[in-house]
Formats: sequence, structure tokens, C-alpha cells
Amino acid sequence: MAIAERASQTERVSFDPVEVLEARSPIARLAALHAEAKDTARLANLLGRSIHAAIALIVMGVVALAFAGALSAESMIWSGFVLIAATAIGLAWRRAIRQPFERAALKSFSQDLDAIMAFAGTAWGAGAFLALPASATIVTIPLFAAGGAAVIALLLRESESSLHFLAPTAALASFACVLRPLPGSALAAALVLIACGAVAATAVIAERWNMRAQSAAELAALPFA
Repeated sequence: MAIAERASQTERVSFDPVEVLEARSPIARLAALHAEAKDTARLANLLGRSIHAAIALIVMGVVALAFAGALSAESMIWSGFVLIAATAIGLAWRRAIRQPFERAALKSFSQDLDAIMAFAGTAWGAGAFLALPASATIVTIPLFAAGGAAVIALLLRESESSLHFLAPTAALASFACVLRPLPGSALAAALVLIACGAVAATAVIAERWNMRAQSAAELAALPFA
């Protein structure tokens, strides 16, 4: 019984050393505030860049329709999907821009943007079924999929949101190469996956490189550096 009581008392007074450190150490609190401010700035920058991605979607859709030539019912349906995706980004941006430095609003926007980009990638990838002409060359198909994803990744500069767009785009475009079928069939599907994989790898590496560069710049600015 005595042992059980001592164990119970030990459980009651047990503490998390990290929590104690954060509660007592001004340096730990300062580091936490710095990390929070850094993440808030990242989300605010993502908010600002998202509207550019929405505009780019519309422009790329117009270019794709111009390349496709004569409009058809399928291409008009596809353009409607792309327009819906761009509008959804715009609406999410408009709601969040009213509180551009509120962390809760920015985090909510980031989550919404991931979902919207997944829909946008699905809409863009569907263009391989609905918008691209049957006479599209084996180079045109990877350019349509990977090129569109590269533009979005370059504008957003956020690998997670970019990958939400890229994954459904690559999947649908590669399926279209085989199922429609488009010229090159399996070879075109492989080229789509390779090109989209290269875009994904580049986006992730670029983000990590940028983070390291920022960390190095912060260290260089310290008084003891």
C-alpha cells in the first residue's frame, strides 16, 4: 500500500521538463515566439502569392483552349472546372486577406488552399481528357501536365500546396495517355510521370534550400556570429 501511495504521489508531481523550460526560460519563450512569427510570415506570404496562382490558372486555361483549336462541349466543361478552381482560390484569399496577420485565419486559409489545390489539380489534369486534341504530340502531354504544375509551384513556392496540385494532375494526365488513348500511349504516360516527378523534387529541394538560406542569414545576423 505504501509503495502504491508513493507511486501515485510521483505521478501527481511528475512534470514535462520541456514545459518547465518553456515556462521558466526567457530564451525558450523567445525562441517559441520567433518560430511562431516565422511561420506566420510564411503563411502570410503564401496568402499573397495564392492570388497569383489563381490568375495563372485562368491564363493557362486560355492558352490551352487556344492550342486545342475549335471549342467543344468537353473543353467548355473543362474551362468551367478551371474557372471554379480559380474562383475558389480567390474567395479563400478574399476571406483571409481581411486578417492578413491573424495566425488562426492564416492557418485556416492554408488548410483550405490545400483542398482547393487538390481540386484545381484534378480539374487541370482532366484537361488531358477534355481539352487536349487527339492529335496532341507526345511532347505536348507532359508539357501540359508538368508545365502547369511547374507554374503553380513557382508561384506558390510552398511544396505542400504545390504537391496537392501536382499529384492529381500527373495521375489524370498519365491515365489519359493510355485510356483515350493519346499519341505515344504508355511512353507518353511515363514521360508525364517523370516530368511531374522532376517538378515535385525541384519544388521540395528549392523549399529546403530556401529554408537553409534563411537560417544561415539569421545566424549571420546574430551579434556573436
